Amino acid sequence: MQQPCSAVVIGVGPEQGLGATLAKCFSSKGLHVFIAGRSEDKLLHVVKTIRQQGGSATLVVADATVEHDIAHLFETIALQGYPLEIAAYNVDSNIRSPLLETENETFARLWQQNCLGGFLFGKEAVSLMLERGKGTLFFTGATASLRAKPPFTAFASAKAGLRALAQGMAREFSPRGIHVVHTILDGVIDGERARKQFPEFVAQKGPEGLMQLDAIADTYWAMHQQHRSAWTHELDLRPFKESF
Repeated sequence: MQQPCSAVVIGVGPEQGLGATLAKCFSSKGLHVFIAGRSEDKLLHVVKTIRQQGGSATLVVADATVEHDIAHLFETIALQGYPLEIAAYNVDSNIRSPLLETENETFARLWQQNCLGGFLFGKEAVSLMLERGKGTLFFTGATASLRAKPPFTAFASAKAGLRALAQGMAREFSPRGIHVVHTILDGVIDGERARKQFPEFVAQKGPEGLMQLDAIADTYWAMHQQHRSAWTHELDLRPFKESF
């Protein structure tokens, strides 16, 4: 019996979040899913849901900014023998901080989480994918990937760096069969984090003004399915009511 392929998603937190939704989507397509994040309790909950839905998953506790953790994550994938088909870097950390109030530590931490981690993860993912000469690597971006707007200048500089990383990797590895995709999420995701952190804003937007988790995941899967003669490298997603 042929070994099924796999997907790995880092940045998996609450079940009502994009990381968990991507993992469940990829699992529903028959892939064994490796999920990674810093909270073992949240990862266990997502793995339980995936298994209840008939899928298979492995959790790995990992901090995206720690090289050893990322190396361990991909060693686990290699040792379990599932060919890597999809890798998604979904780490997103933001802090509201006017520039003159931004400490060096804050600026560095945002860069590490949003950009350095993408480098560590992307490098390991591509190394595995090149063995088969195919695979899809996703980097989740934000509106800030394209423009810096106070009081989120530090966050924007990190997301712009992630976008540049994705561009460089696409140009280097597309000719070798690796599909690198940078997705710009231009809107607020209707998930647990938004509902807890700014419930009034969520209520003001209403369901049609928010990005729905399953719809985003469906778009990721559609891009993975693209023929290599017509690959998308970058696209932006937003609710139809969102101004831009």
